[in-house]
Formats: sequence, C-alpha cells, structure tokens
Amino acid sequence: MNVPLPVLLKKWVATSLILRIFIGLVIGAVLALAVPGWTWIGILGTLFVSALKAIAPLLVAMLVISSIAGAGGGMGSRFRTVIGLYVISTLSAALVAVAGSFLFPVTLQLQDVAVASAPADLSDVFSNLLTNMVTNPVTSLATANYIGILFWSLLIGLALKIAATQATIHVVADLADVVSLIVRWVIQFAPFGILGLVFSAVSENGLDIFTTYGRLILVLVGCMLFNALVLNPLWSFLSIRRNPYPLLWTCLKESGLQAFFTRSSAANIPVNMALCKKLGLDRDFYSVSIPLGATINMNGAAVTITVMTLAVAHTLGIEVSFASAVFLGVVATLGACGASGVAGGSLLLIPLACSFLGIGNDVAMQAVAVGFIIGVVQDSVETALNSSADVFFTATAEYREEYRGNLR
Repeated sequence: MNVPLPVLLKKWVATSLILRIFIGLVIGAVLALAVPGWTWIGILGTLFVSALKAIAPLLVAMLVISSIAGAGGGMGSRFRTVIGLYVISTLSAALVAVAGSFLFPVTLQLQDVAVASAPADLSDVFSNLLTNMVTNPVTSLATANYIGILFWSLLIGLALKIAATQATIHVVADLADVVSLIVRWVIQFAPFGILGLVFSAVSENGLDIFTTYGRLILVLVGCMLFNALVLNPLWSFLSIRRNPYPLLWTCLKESGLQAFFTRSSAANIPVNMALCKKLGLDRDFYSVSIPLGATINMNGAAVTITVMTLAVAHTLGIEVSFASAVFLGVVATLGACGASGVAGGSLLLIPLACSFLGIGNDVAMQAVAVGFIIGVVQDSVETALNSSADVFFTATAEYREEYRGNLR
C-alpha cells in the first residue's frame, strides 16, 4: 500500500535530526569506501552547504534588524557578558595552544608550494575590517560579508526603532519569521547534505592524512578539545555557578556536529539560531549574539594560528620565548575575526603571525598549504568548537541574567 507523501514528511520531521544525521554520516562513509567513483553523490553536500550559505546572510540581516528595531531595555548586561566570554575564551585558547606547542613541539615537512595570498601585516588586516564594515549593504549580502551585514543591520534597526511606526516594525518581524521558516526547511535536508560531505571527504582523502601529519593533528585537536571540554565550561561555571556540562553536551551535539561537516561558521548560523530557539532563549538577544559570535568568537582559530606558527618556528630552529608566543597568538587571532565565516579562513592568517617571528612569506605560505591538507580534520574541529561555543556562551549570558539574584 502506498503511503501518502505528507505522512512520510511528518514521520521524517518527527524523527530526531541527530539520528538522521548520524545515519547519513554512516551511509556516506560506507558509500565512499565501497564506490568511491560515484562522485555525483558529493553534489548533495555541495547543494546543502550552498543553500545554507545563500540564505544565512539574509537571515542574519533580517533577524538583527528586527531585533534591534523591536528590542526593549535590559539587554546591556547580557551583551557585556557574552562579549566578555567570547574574548576570554579566545585568549585562553591561545594560551592553551602555546602550552601545547611547547610541551609537544611539532615540525613540518615544508616544500615549495604555492598558495593564495595572505595579509602582509596587522595594519592591512584592520584596514580590511574597517573597509568591509562600510561596504555597500547589497554587496555585503551578495558576498556574505558579515562585518558589513552586522554594521548596516544595526544601523537600519536603530533607524527603524527611532523613526518607524509599530506597524512597520511588525512587518519587519514577519519578514524575519519568513526567512527563518525557509532556513528550517533547508535544515531538514541536513542528513542528505552530511551524506554527500562525508562521501567527498572520505573518497578524496582516505586515511593517509592521519599518518602523514598525525602528530600535528593530535596537537591541534588536543588543544581544541581541552578548550571545548575544560576551559569553556570553566568560564560558564564562573558566570552562572551551575553545572555547565548538560548545556555543553547539547551545544556540541546539535550545533558542533553539523558545523564539523559544513566547516563554516557562517553556514551554521541558522542551525545555532534554531538551537537557541529550542533552548528557549530570548530571540532579541540571540539573533544578535550568534552572528556576532560567528564573527569574533575565534577559539579554534586561536589554536590553529598559534600551533601552526610555532610549528614553523620549531622546524626552522627559531627560539621563541613563551611571552612572545602568547603575544603572536593573541594578536593574530584578533586579526582573524574578518575571516571567521570562511572555511579555512584562519589558515591565511598564519603568515601574519609568522611575520612577528621574522619568518618570510614564502616559508609561511608552505605552512598554509599543510593546513589545507589537514583541513578535513583541523578545520572541521575548529569550526565545531567555534560554532558550538557561540550558542554555549549566548545561553550562559542569558542564564547569568536569570540567576543573578543567586550569585550574590
């Protein structure tokens, strides 16, 4: 007997998304090992990530505009808390990376490899950030320039709050709801997208990556896991005086898992928005803090830039003091904010960090090439850490507001 399509759709939606993603993951890996020549399967992953990347800029713009226009008072302390958590977690990640690099020094097999260009110095990085901020808003939407999107959305939201009628603000809120609904439709196809992404990763890279650069991967992933499982929960506990691990597990499972495969903080913004709604957080707050976190919350990037730069120094026999290593990790990570939404974006800041140690661009770009080789693991874990921490710290900031009376 034929089952009506609406019934199948209801059963599909009712089934746990995590379970569906896991099934897609397993099927993708099995197909990659069994029929690696069926490259057309990988198009599922490309379509899924492309759809998320296409709708994410519009979603961010509409949600931020709607939130600012309709926001009431009382959000200032939450924003101060979440920004403080973003900053301190990024700085602590740089310290962990320095410690890991000194405890377990890694050397690279540098070859003469040509890679895309990178910023020459820190002034160029901040100049680009300021230029991106005032880029034409339509161009910012078309090119997914999240610095520009946030800047213009904040201004438009403030202007609506001051000059628009309540009816106009309601229309903007309705448009934000429409875009959010489209995003939820796209997310329902995540299992097929993950299937395609896993198929492409396994069929193209195999298991060789784990042997050639195994030690480097272990140091990078080890530092990121320490940050995700120890330090971030510590900052949360100090903020709310509650056990942070149930919240952490939820964020890693429902945000980090998808971010691991999409490898883009920007593409995972809709997923984080949906998780914040599921957690019952204030939409006016998280619709601004999540896009902000995808731009400035750079825990994983702090680890990647610092470890890779010190690996180059170890390879060349350059003596680096602990204080100098901390400095270059912090400065380079702050400069990486503009590249946060792009897969592999943090790697292009390695030459900037290397320049503080007097390492030439030609050598540094070879390290970038190594980073792209191990990116299937490094960038996946980095993005999972960054993106899941956006929700984790957003929820922490809101819970702190609720528990403030008990913290005295």
